[in-house]
Amino acid sequence: MRALMSWPWPGNVREIENFVERSGILTRGSSLRAPVAELRAAAEQNTGSTLEEMKREYIVRVFRETGGVISIAATRLGMPRTTLNAMMKKLRISRSDL
Repeated sequence: MRALMSWPWPGNVREIENFVERSGILTRGSSLRAPVAELRAAAEQNTGSTLEEMKREYIVRVFRETGGVISIAATRLGMPRTTLNAMMKKLRISRSDL
């Protein structure tokens, strides 16, 4: 709880919403388990990068974590599969990046 309260949530309410949704998807059992390591990893990785680079890195990381399954990655990212496909094309993300 402390980690969630101390995180600055730079992406506003949508970031919080997506994080809580991902937490629910990833939770097994009756107690909600928030992937706080994601917050730490994001804080460590996101220094000095452009927004496009950060988006690309995050999407690639989610793809790797979901075994390259677009529908699961899109759900975890909080967007429709078609939007994710368009974003992948724009950011030049291919299956070879996974």
